[in-house]
Parts: sequence; C-alpha cells; structure tokens
Amino acid sequence: MTASLRTKRIYDQPAADDGTRVLVDRIWPRGITKQAAAIDHWLKDIAPSTELRKWFGHEPERWPEFQQRFRNELEANEPAVSVLRKLAAGEGTVTLLFAARDAERNNAEVIKAYLTGAKR
Repeated sequence: MTASLRTKRIYDQPAADDGTRVLVDRIWPRGITKQAAAIDHWLKDIAPSTELRKWFGHEPERWPEFQQRFRNELEANEPAVSVLRKLAAGEGTVTLLFAARDAERNNAEVIKAYLTGAKR
C-alpha cells in the first residue's frame, strides 16, 4: 500500500490534500449534493451490510463487536476490497468518506484499519 489512507466526514469541506475521495457508505448522505460531495468513487459494496448497519445503530457499546463483524464481512468481500486496494496502491492520498457523526467509530475507520493491517 503506497497511498496515504485517511478518513473524513463527507460533510466536511473538500480539501486539495484529500487526494482521491472515496465514499464508503451504502446510502447516499442526506442533504449533500453530488457536486458538494466532490467524490471520485462511490464504493457502496464495501459498506457494512444493511443488517449490520441497523444492528450497530452507532451505539458505542456495540463498537467492538461491530468492528469484528464488519471485518468478517470485509474478509468475505474480496471484489470490493480489491477495488479499494488498487486505489490505495497508487501514489498520494486516498480519503475514505463517511456520513456518520462519530468520527472515531464508523465504517471508514474499520476499513482503514483493515487495509493497513492495524488492530483497533
């Protein structure tokens, strides 16, 4: 992995140093236009399953189990993961965009940790 991976809320202002902007949510974020989002790729298929997303419900006490369940989904989702790995193999920065309010406990953070081999 050559690119620098980072995460950012899609509602935050796009910046020149975001590099390649990749939305990793299954559902389009409310209240933001495609132009304002300024995304390069929308990888719906790498997002958590609808069932897992609804179960998690952004409840902090479910975070550890959500991470494990989502990692299991990523393990079984090689086609979507390989697309993101190819993007991350390039030079520069890849910014994983998410809509959740919690900047620390969201699917983009799990994806980033999964791709970099970091344990959270």
